[in-house]
Amino acid sequence: MWRSREWQKIDEVIEGMRAEMIKLQTEITAISAIGPMSNGPGEAERAKYLISVLKSIGLDVSEYNAPDPSVPSGYRPNILAKFRGIYPNHKVWIMTHTDIVPPGPRDLWSNDPFQVVVKDNKIYGRGVEDNQQDMVASIAAVKALKSLGFTPVYDVGLLLVADEETGSKFGITHLLKVAPEQFSADDLFIVPDAGNQDGTLLEIAEKSFLWIKFIVKGKQTHAASPQHGINAHRASANLIVALDKMFKKNYRKKNRLFSPPFSTAEPTKKEANVPNINTIPGEDIFYFDCRILPEYDLTKVEADVKAEVTNIEQKFGVTVSIESPQREPAAPVTSIDAPVVKLLKKAIKSIYNVTAKPRGIGGGTVAAILRRQGYPAVVWGKYCDSAHKPDEFCSIDNMVGDAKVYAYLFGMEIESQTEKVAK
Repeated sequence: MWRSREWQKIDEVIEGMRAEMIKLQTEITAISAIGPMSNGPGEAERAKYLISVLKSIGLDVSEYNAPDPSVPSGYRPNILAKFRGIYPNHKVWIMTHTDIVPPGPRDLWSNDPFQVVVKDNKIYGRGVEDNQQDMVASIAAVKALKSLGFTPVYDVGLLLVADEETGSKFGITHLLKVAPEQFSADDLFIVPDAGNQDGTLLEIAEKSFLWIKFIVKGKQTHAASPQHGINAHRASANLIVALDKMFKKNYRKKNRLFSPPFSTAEPTKKEANVPNINTIPGEDIFYFDCRILPEYDLTKVEADVKAEVTNIEQKFGVTVSIESPQREPAAPVTSIDAPVVKLLKKAIKSIYNVTAKPRGIGGGTVAAILRRQGYPAVVWGKYCDSAHKPDEFCSIDNMVGDAKVYAYLFGMEIESQTEKVAK
């Protein structure tokens, strides 16, 4: 643990880096890093800039490029920067992502989304909260220690990965495949890619999620002569109601780790069928978004859905095909007793004076990829929830505060088994 005088110096240095952190945000934002699935150039130019920043601090920087012919550079960059600590038996990793989502319609923005605007203690621009806030915070935390000549307890690793916004195939998935020797189950993984406004959410678990596309086919005819056709839209409506009843009946378990504490299955997107009112549609397409508690196997969900589909097919004389645009079984839960949970909770309490609580969420994060590989990961950050929105912004206080949380944590030591027994 940092001595009180050491921490006072660290705190003062990070406070004094506000202008520098805003400048880094400004320069990162100006470099497009939209992925090719959204017609962007990828992250290569941004990565080159960040590598120069990390090397200027004095970090040991490695780059693991994932080949991708769909971007001008031909690759998607993944950066690994290390700061050597006192003990080599653990490493503290902070993983942020370099890619961003497109800004969307320009007229929804008050200013150019790629030119930072600082106003009312906030930074505005695409990507400034997702995920640059804590990318900059983690870099600032390391730079503060470096400038003071302080050494962290364990090795600190900054992971700046590509492709998080579109599946991570070229990002952390690639990195784990080509450089598994860099990581250990004894390491501490922090993924600041979700959080809440008071910084109390320690995300350690995620529900399974299943997107289902239903294609219902009947027989198109004139609405005045329904006896000559089969109304696919009516069959769809009845199937939606049947599925809704089935999910409420079959998936009643509750798990207080999650909010909401139960499985959810929501009808969402509905595609257009016929363009005019007086035609009975012969095809109808709709979707369900299912977020299922880890207690349930997705194969059971799919079997229950198929049973309801069969009933509707028999009742209405339609055929229904099913597709799954997304299917992700729940990753293993990070234990509430994992060192990363305990240390991060203490660091948050020390900086923000709030008690963070381990929770589960319905959404999916890139931390699930780490958990499936046996690495205990926690998703955390103090966020304003402006990600992906027009006029995205980050709070400068949050950026600086999160930097202090990381710096504080870098001075903490995992409690040994002997110490636990003594207590």
